[in-house]
Amino acid sequence: MILDFSFYLFIAVVFTGVVWLIDIWILAPKRNQVIQASSQIHQGVEISRKGSEPVIVEYSKSFFPVLLVVFLLRGFIVEPFRIPSGSMLPSLYIGDFILVNKFAYGIKLPIINKKIIDLDPPERGDIVVFRYPRDPNLDYIKRVIGLPGDHIAYYNKVLYVNGKPVERNFVGQYKGPGQTFANEYSEKLNETEHSMLLLPAKPNNLQGEYIVPEGMYFVMGDNRDNSNDSRVWGPVPESNLLGKAFMIWMHYSDEWHLNRIGTIIK
Repeated sequence: MILDFSFYLFIAVVFTGVVWLIDIWILAPKRNQVIQASSQIHQGVEISRKGSEPVIVEYSKSFFPVLLVVFLLRGFIVEPFRIPSGSMLPSLYIGDFILVNKFAYGIKLPIINKKIIDLDPPERGDIVVFRYPRDPNLDYIKRVIGLPGDHIAYYNKVLYVNGKPVERNFVGQYKGPGQTFANEYSEKLNETEHSMLLLPAKPNNLQGEYIVPEGMYFVMGDNRDNSNDSRVWGPVPESNLLGKAFMIWMHYSDEWHLNRIGTIIK
């Protein structure tokens, strides 16, 4: 079990819900008895019930519906993440706040991360958020390059999938934030066309060939010479996938960048 934000959110939902139920079943009836007894003593004059609930009950009744809705949204539908590094430049900037579709590849139970309904599997070119295989407490984001059974090769900064070089075209010198002295290319994986960066002055130390095992996915960052990915620590198990990134909903690093809001991730 991963003790992340979802776990603590679940504990908060359970706690506030239990307090509310205890109040409904035990505390509220006792308060009503006291109020009725007081009313009889005061010759039938109704006593105000304002302030009769304990503070913890008032807060639990207020927060439980909100916490429950947030937990269900994050667990089954959509979850926000913030991009902390430049490994996905130029597709994603440092400081981008993104939304991740939690049911894109199947419906999983939160906390225990057990899939209960299968949907479409990931495709080459998808940008996915997943639990880092070497430390499941960390969330990583990369692009899917290889599917189960694929033969992946990377030599002289050229990517090969099943023996064929991946189609790419030179765009020009990268002029965006977060990276200098990089060349930008347009690369096509299946029907997905995206941008990626190469650093011409940096030697390629991540060469090799890989066969993607069943139930796993080979992932790489779009900033190819500045990415810690499957070339270093191997493929990602399907059970580690958290969802598919689909939109930037906000950006803030050193300042606000309103033009990033609503950008569709591809």
